[in-house]
Amino acid sequence: MKIWKDKVSEYVPEASTWFHHTTWNRMVLLIRWLLFSVITGGCLGLAGTFFGKSVAFVTELRTANPWILFGLPLGGILIVWMYQWESKQEKSSTNRVLDAIHAEKEIPIKTAPLIFVSTVLTHLFGGSAGREGAALQLGGSIGNFLGKCFRIDESDKRVVIMCGMSAAFSALFGTPMAAAVFSMEVVSVGIMHYAALVPCVLSSYIAGAIAKSFGMEEEHFVIGEIPELTLITGGKILILGFLCAAVSILFCVVLHKTEHLFQKKLPNPFLRTFVAGCLIIVLTLLLRTTDYLGSGMQIIEQTMEGNVMWAAFLLKILFTAITLAGGFKGGEIVPTFFVGATFGCLMGKILQISPSLAAACGMTAVFCGVTNSPISSLLIGLEMFGFKGAPFLFLSLSVSYMQSGYYGLYHSQRIVYSKVKMEYINQNTKE
Repeated sequence: MKIWKDKVSEYVPEASTWFHHTTWNRMVLLIRWLLFSVITGGCLGLAGTFFGKSVAFVTELRTANPWILFGLPLGGILIVWMYQWESKQEKSSTNRVLDAIHAEKEIPIKTAPLIFVSTVLTHLFGGSAGREGAALQLGGSIGNFLGKCFRIDESDKRVVIMCGMSAAFSALFGTPMAAAVFSMEVVSVGIMHYAALVPCVLSSYIAGAIAKSFGMEEEHFVIGEIPELTLITGGKILILGFLCAAVSILFCVVLHKTEHLFQKKLPNPFLRTFVAGCLIIVLTLLLRTTDYLGSGMQIIEQTMEGNVMWAAFLLKILFTAITLAGGFKGGEIVPTFFVGATFGCLMGKILQISPSLAAACGMTAVFCGVTNSPISSLLIGLEMFGFKGAPFLFLSLSVSYMQSGYYGLYHSQRIVYSKVKMEYINQNTKE
């Protein structure tokens, strides 16, 4: 009996210490991140909802009043004037958010109202841009501010920034799974910041629920015909994925080269944005269509019915490159959806596979190629198109990921591990 009591007295303190340092600490950490996630998700859910509804409102206003397009050059000048408050105007972008997660830059809170107002102005006057780039900057800026308010250390503050990105993305698109993973995956290709998994998931779902309660609609498309996966259909999808990789490289190169060209030839930012606005107006008048203004989500819906003009993807690349190079604010991801869906629909007709399925595969594959985020791309595809086409989506985006090389939308994104070998390379994406 004495021996047994000695054993108990020996192990009880050890067990108590083990519980305190492991289970108890993890419980405290979970409660802590639950609190932070609720606050971050709540704030970004409301901000993202207001932002999304503002963009939708001005888009409807411009559609009902086409003459507003002629104010695009003046709108660009107003945006540039607003950004004169920002000491690092040219770097105030999604790249800056990624740099903040890498602990290389700070995101001032004034980025949030600036990107909000400037993106709304871009959509009001017809600039060809998306909204998710603004959402990532909005989320990153507010997340960084909340991290300071929480008075947490630098590594946890980076997690809160990722929470803000996930929450804003989820509020706008209604894709909480993809939003939660994207902010962790896009920062460093080849590794995932799993320490941010719980807070990003929680904040993403909270923001998505808040947005839905305020009437924000989820982005969802219906694929018409889904054939059986055979060697022939699978082979055609592999070809489509390979071609989508080429399109994603083209998209990134044109965006970056156009930006450098505009900065070199038109160093004055006011003149640059004025010229870009005039070019968009001239192109719109020549084409006699407004399909390439704004985000173009309505065109993606048309691709589900097999309706697409053969050069639509090239024209959207051109319109987006001019818009963003001119200094207008917005995002590249929705234009990427447009480019991928229209190209996929076109190739579906050429390869004689379901145009709507090919459009879905093209959209996810081009998105994967420009963001180097295969898991997020798959989740976006599943949340937007359903699970029936999952094998085709997975085949196309995996080939696109491999064949797109080290190009990307965001130069601050790091390729930590090679795409083709188990090799550590740690380099930034190509411009």
